[in-house]
Amino acid sequence: MTRSAIASLLLLLCSTGALAADKLILAGQLLDVQSGELTASQAILVQDQRIQQILPIRQLSPAQRAIPTLDLSAYTVLPGLIDMHVHLTSNPQQHGFRRLNSTPSRQAIFGVGAAEVTLHAGFTTVRNLGAAGFADVDLRNAIDEGEITGPRMRVAGHSICMTGGHCDNNLLPHTYAATGFGVANSPDETRKRVRENMKYGANLIKFTATGGVLSRNTDVNASQFSLAEMQALVAEAHDRGAKVAAHAHGLHGMKRAIEAGVDSIEHASFLNDEVLAMAAERGTYLVMDIYVSDYILSEGEAAGILPESLAKERQVGQLQRENFRRAVAAGVNLAYGTDAGVYTHGHNARQFAYMVEWGMTPLQAIQSATLHAATLLDWRNEQGQLNVGLLEPGAYADLVAVEGNPLQNIRLLEAIPVVVKGGLQVK
Repeated sequence: MTRSAIASLLLLLCSTGALAADKLILAGQLLDVQSGELTASQAILVQDQRIQQILPIRQLSPAQRAIPTLDLSAYTVLPGLIDMHVHLTSNPQQHGFRRLNSTPSRQAIFGVGAAEVTLHAGFTTVRNLGAAGFADVDLRNAIDEGEITGPRMRVAGHSICMTGGHCDNNLLPHTYAATGFGVANSPDETRKRVRENMKYGANLIKFTATGGVLSRNTDVNASQFSLAEMQALVAEAHDRGAKVAAHAHGLHGMKRAIEAGVDSIEHASFLNDEVLAMAAERGTYLVMDIYVSDYILSEGEAAGILPESLAKERQVGQLQRENFRRAVAAGVNLAYGTDAGVYTHGHNARQFAYMVEWGMTPLQAIQSATLHAATLLDWRNEQGQLNVGLLEPGAYADLVAVEGNPLQNIRLLEAIPVVVKGGLQVK
């Protein structure tokens, strides 16, 4: 071959991107989660964990066909899923007083297995909303550094709450003077807690705007934190570039949190038309965990959940699902979040069928765990594109594959046979 011919060949290879790509993934059908369209016989070229190009298989050059290939031509491929509310370091068999015997170090060790099964379930990205001892920060770092297997993580560190609130340590009597790390009781103290969390590695902030189901001596309808305290917390977090998630079941806590400018309301059990209108006007996301009630009421007592908490769940669970239907009909922003850690890790996808049963189409449910979750997460690359939740050039090559059409059978997502993270097949 002459020197000019070699030069021409190199130019051709560079123009097709073949020299840069290090992985070729073939998709039998590719789901566009924005449009809902399925496109047959697509090729995904991957470079350095990111999607470089997507094109029809028939358009691949000979050089591109020679790239190491993952053949998913018998599968439907869609973006890796996102769970926006998990607790990977929480053991679902250690509720109530059992948690007093679990240290942050032990919880971090548990989180190693929980991270792996969550990834294998198809959730390539998660938002961890609260962990003791910054165990979620260490778990995220270990995954990022390749020491253990798990999803991409954005983490909150300690949840921020008022004295006696949800996420304070309310299990021990006063003689122990036990207090949660995230307790704050004034606008200045909420700012301080935000700064501490971010100092030690948090990507985002979570606080409790009402009582909770699983906390002792709290009322799910009762507000926690004043508006001034919430506004100071949200302003501090946003000044630092961090999103804010507010745990809230009751109406007044939800309204205060939305008025304070939070990015998402977690649970949103007792919402009404006023809350829906506020959320729609401000673009606030609702993250409603409508599967977990089944676990709490069927297996919770055996896992140590207190009678008080079981009673609260009977009050909350069904109403939350009915209000989820109202939220879907109202067209507000909804992102996928399950509260995994309250129930068994790796079962995250069981919520899809519940979302469809309670008002969503299969595409809307999938969008809640891809496009809409990614938009709320707002994790972007240097070019300003979303890193996750979409299959497009510039995004991470995170994807899942199923045999069949999930738009026709959403339960296919409960047993995902192939998971790819950063172009690497992990299942």
